[in-house]
Amino acid sequence: MTTTLPAELARLGWDRSFAEAFDAVAAPGLVPARVGVEHNHLYRVFTDGGELLAQAAGSLRHAAAGADALPAVGDWVAVRAGAARRATIRAVLPRRSCFARKAAGDPTRRQVVAANVDTVFLVAGLDGDFSPRRVQRYLAAAAESGAAPVVVLNKTDVCDGVRDAVDAIRAVAPRVPLHATSCTAERGLDALAAYLTGGRTVALLGSSGVGKSTIVNRLLGVERQRTRSVRRGDSRGRHTTVHRELLVRPDGGVIIDTPGMRELQLWDTDRALEDVFDDIEALAGDCRFRDCRHRSEPGCAVRGAVAEGRLAASRLAHFQRLDDERAELQARRERLERMAEQRRPGAGRRSRRLPES
Repeated sequence: MTTTLPAELARLGWDRSFAEAFDAVAAPGLVPARVGVEHNHLYRVFTDGGELLAQAAGSLRHAAAGADALPAVGDWVAVRAGAARRATIRAVLPRRSCFARKAAGDPTRRQVVAANVDTVFLVAGLDGDFSPRRVQRYLAAAAESGAAPVVVLNKTDVCDGVRDAVDAIRAVAPRVPLHATSCTAERGLDALAAYLTGGRTVALLGSSGVGKSTIVNRLLGVERQRTRSVRRGDSRGRHTTVHRELLVRPDGGVIIDTPGMRELQLWDTDRALEDVFDDIEALAGDCRFRDCRHRSEPGCAVRGAVAEGRLAASRLAHFQRLDDERAELQARRERLERMAEQRRPGAGRRSRRLPES
């Protein structure tokens, strides 16, 4: 049984619960490590003895039910070190939280963006491409992940309507912590650093050009991440960060920077709809029909609240868009399951009776 916490691992977020999970898979030669970078099925992992270049063991790849079961940035894993600073990942420890989305090009496959995140900074830029609806979509994804969301409104130095932007976010997320920051003017960054105490892990999510990499550099105290200016026409970025990466902060805490994702496709919106739209869920309890979708059904308490001005029509519209997306994804999964069933040997064939003797 593991009784001590190595100092270097503690800096990476290792704690007693992860140590107990490692004990369940421990074997001679295995050591704990955290995945820092994943690229083309090669991993850079951090151990108590330094960095290693690793690959997933064949048995792990074979046992994985899907790509989301393979190691991802932020995962704690059990590795066996070899020669020349190489290692093999033998197991992935259970995830405490998991930020995932629908994989690009395959809406029925889940892609893990970051694992074991304590807090997720949902970063929005105030320089011309600000969208409360996009922030709300990120909030829905954060609700699925298990990480605590924090909204960061960045680039306040180039916005004359900061108060209006704050009010717009408060209207869709009244209970989510919100911070207004400016990396150029060095405003609001101390409040963000407070989330990184005690070896905690923060992931930054948002569209390209909102300033995630610049925030990372300020929190690290060094120009670690490359930054580029946004396009003047629409304030969109140019994907400075091209892969997810785990960075250890000298003053404590771990940061996961991610490439910009303008259109975040949610994976499983059931929990998101309940958590992010809890006001609608509460109103729905008074609907005439239990399965009311708040469209044209008679006796809908949610549409009644909109008519009376107690619920914003835009909020209900966004709820309905996410609900439609959930239903479409579920229908696709069911179609794929039926197709897979039909392709199985013997499917659809009539059973033959043996002749009676």
